Order: sequence, then C-alpha cells, then structure tokens
Amino acid sequence: MDFLVVGAGVAGLRAAVGLAGQGDVLVVTKESLGESNTHYAQGGIAVAAEDGEDVSLHLEDTVRAGDGLVYRPAAEALVSEGPLRVAELIEWGTNFDLATDSEGRRLNGQFLRTREGAHSLARILHANGDATGAEISRALLAHARGQKCIRFAEWTQVTRLLTEGGRVVGAELECAGGTGAQEPPRSVRARAVLLASGGAGQVYAETTNPAVATGDGIALAREAGAELADMEFYQFHPTALALAGAPRFLLSEALRGEGAYLRNERGERFMERYHPLLELAPRDVVARAIAREGMASQDRTSGEAKNANPGTRPVYLDMRHIRNVDLHRRFPGISAFLARYGLDLACDLVPVRPAAHYLMGGIRTDLAGRASLAGLYAAGEAACTGVHGANRLASNSLLEGLVFGARAAQAILADGLPLVRVRAERLQAAKPLRPAEEQRVEDAIAGLRSAMWAHAGVLREESGLRAGMAVQAECEAALAQLAGQPRSGRRWTEARALSRVAGAILQSALARRESRGAHFRSDHPRRDDENFQKHSELGRDGRVQFEKW
Repeated sequence: MDFLVVGAGVAGLRAAVGLAGQGDVLVVTKESLGESNTHYAQGGIAVAAEDGEDVSLHLEDTVRAGDGLVYRPAAEALVSEGPLRVAELIEWGTNFDLATDSEGRRLNGQFLRTREGAHSLARILHANGDATGAEISRALLAHARGQKCIRFAEWTQVTRLLTEGGRVVGAELECAGGTGAQEPPRSVRARAVLLASGGAGQVYAETTNPAVATGDGIALAREAGAELADMEFYQFHPTALALAGAPRFLLSEALRGEGAYLRNERGERFMERYHPLLELAPRDVVARAIAREGMASQDRTSGEAKNANPGTRPVYLDMRHIRNVDLHRRFPGISAFLARYGLDLACDLVPVRPAAHYLMGGIRTDLAGRASLAGLYAAGEAACTGVHGANRLASNSLLEGLVFGARAAQAILADGLPLVRVRAERLQAAKPLRPAEEQRVEDAIAGLRSAMWAHAGVLREESGLRAGMAVQAECEAALAQLAGQPRSGRRWTEARALSRVAGAILQSALARRESRGAHFRSDHPRRDDENFQKHSELGRDGRVQFEKW
C-alpha cells in the first residue's frame, strides 16, 4: 500500500484526490462513507471573492477572531488558496446556492453569499440552504470514487499506528461494525499515513458533533509519540437547540447572519452588554454571554450554584421580526427538524444554549501537514496548524479541510518516503468485551463526558479542571482493569481515545493561566500576552510547554 488516509470527510477526501494517480490510496472510515463532521456542517464555507481586497479582509477577520494566537502564515495560506480549492469543488460538481432577486429569479449565475459572526462582509457560500457539508461531501466522494487507484474500507477502525525507527510505517486495522471483531485484525504498511479523522466533540456531554467524533486520530498520534498543540481551545457553538427530549441540534450561525436576535428569559436582547457586534460577535463571546445569561436566570429562580456549564437555563433565538427572508426556504433542514418538535423559526422563540462544536487544537503539524513523527501527516480538525488561533472564525473549517488536505497530499508526494518492507507480524487475537464489561466502559465514558462538560466547558477554573483530571484518571483506571489482554470493538477503542483526548484538554487548560478566545478561566479572567501569547505544545514526555510559532 502506498498511502493510507484515515477519515473520509473533506480533508481526507481532498487529500486522497491529491494522491490519486501517484500510487494506491486506501481511505479508511469507521462508519459508512459520508458519515463525518463534514456531512453535518450547516452554515457554509467561507471563501473570499476573487479579488485581493477580500482576501486581505478575510485574513484580517480570521486573525482578529483568533484572539492574538493565529499563526499568520497558516491563515494566509487558507485565505489565498481558498478560492482555487472552492473553484475545484464547483468543477467537480458541487452545487452552491445561487443568488436570486426579490421574486426568486436567478441573478446571472451569481452565488449567494451571506454573512456570519465576526466576518466583515458577506462571503459565505451555502448549498441547499443549510446542508453545505452534505453537498460538499457528496461531490468530493463522487469525484474520489471516479479515481481507480482510490479504495475505500468502510466500518473499519485504526487501532494502532505502526512505527519503526521513529517513523510511522503503517497501521493496525480492525472491523468497527459492532462490539466484537467481525474479522481478524490486520496490519497495513504504507509509505505515508494521513490522519484526517475529524474532531472530538463526544468528549463532552453536550455537543453538536455526531457519534463518530471521538478524537480517534488525535489519540492514535499521541500514543505513537506525536506532539499535540492548543488542546485547551475547544469552541462551543453558541446556539444548539436546548429542548428536553431533543438532541443538541446545531442552529447555524447563518440564522444570526440573517438577523436573528438573542433574548434572555425576560425577553431582553442582551448582546449589547457584551460586544459591539451584538449577535454577530465572535463565537466565544456569544457562547459566554449565553452561559452567563442562563446562569443569571438560574440563580434568580433557584439559587443554584454558579456553574455555567451543566444544566444552565437556555436563552432564545428570535426571528419573528424578519420579513424579507423566506426562513423555511432559506433554512429547510433546520425548519424541518424544528417542526418535529412543534417549533417554527418564523413564529416561535427557539431555546438555545452552547454545546461543544470544534477543536482548534490537535496534532501539531507544519503548513504542509507534516506531524512531528516522520511518515505521519494530519489535516482538518484532527490537525493543528495554528490557523484558527484561540477561536475559529465561522465557516472557516470546511475551507481548512480543503486547503490543508490538498497541501498534505502535496507534501506526501514531495517527501517520497519509501515503503518499509518487513516480515508481517502475527497479530494477537483480540477478545470482545462481555456484556458486563461493555457496561463498565459505557459508565466510564458517561462519567468522563459529564465531568468534561462540568469542569472544562465554557467557563473553567483550576479547582474544576483538577476535579476533571481526577475523573479522567478514574476512567483510565477503569479501562486499565479491562486491558489484561488485547480487546476489540469500536466502543473499547473509542473509550481509550476519549480518555486520552480529555487528558490532553485538561492538562493544557490547567497550564494556560489566562483567558483567551474559547478558553476562559474564571480564576484568570484576563488575557496575558506577556506570558501566554504562545501556542501550547503537549510533548511526548507529557509536559505542556508554550512556544511562539
């Protein structure tokens, strides 16, 4: 095998396309093709219009949103190469929404561009109103399937990276469909391994992420000895549906881009107290504002302790005043979902509160996707180039996957690492968990997720972070009791990944004794540029260091 790509979201598929024709490519995904964070992205893809002025504005918006920590060369690559990558998507059949006049007539093939929080102008492209990720995933997958040298392995999980002499030379694979191994585990040797396995939202009890987002790639890289960076910066989307009995369905930032208000329990618009951009302030500002308003409502009515992360009362998204937009046509997916619960964007106040959404940190890479271990590359949400700094600008994530997925493919080809041929090792047969053990794993995961939401959520402080570390240690101990011999099954692998990712987040959050972007410490509420305008690096020795890039 020449190239192994782990993940079939936008970053993995774009990398696979870039590698096609230069060798055999195997794309591994632990569920069916198309099931990824990319598929669920509603809001759109941010891309500058094809002129130098908008590229410059997009750059400055990205840097400003990142709260002093964006690695500028990474952001420059993102915004300058973005138009070319989106043009490729269009050439490969992606159908972005077209602009229309007041009577619904198309305007000479112009694309509809909308504005979202912290953007200085309208530059967000959408598809099917609020299903942009699904359309990009569809088009990319169709294009990738047309490349004869790309093969796909669905329902397959990577359980370990294979290393020799400080270089990644392949991976161990296992069937991920169900709790037991349906097929014997196997090892695959490759010239290069690219981790594009997405984020880790499932480490939190409240998240907009799908069930697949368990940080698998980040944990694999960490176990192999690769460096992680900026793991304390987890973005909490401000507006996830907060309705009893309903999932934490994401209510796109594009709703606020179209003029939605946020109101507290008393019906007041409150964002004027927090930021001059009101509802279009950066996501970290809006998320904290909502948490504080919900906390204030909770305190007034019940006198409960001031913990803004678990169980805070929601605030409300209000679009009842909007008259110039057909909300059901503009947001068909959101409208249909809300209708299942008797809610209508045009008529009702919709209860919302923050939920874990996007990890700015991840596997530390250079601008070409190279990790700190030779032979290992990463792109998309699993990677950290510093492009988002401390807070991602809305709708930059799909663009990141495209740009850095393509860059990683170029680097892999340029590096030209040889295939390491060694005698095939006999893999020890893995044992599936028994029902009682499965329950212990689920209990450990549930306790960890609750602790992460309570102690490493929107608002943090040292005592809470240390309490989270204690729960994470208990989770590790519970898993260690079951690890007397190799174990198999998707949930077992995910539990180990979630625990390792949680540990990395907590360690990094404890070390950063300031508040910046998505990381807010109640005990260190100010930004400290003198000591912490640097990126956190979690090395192989388990220590967190801060470095300027």
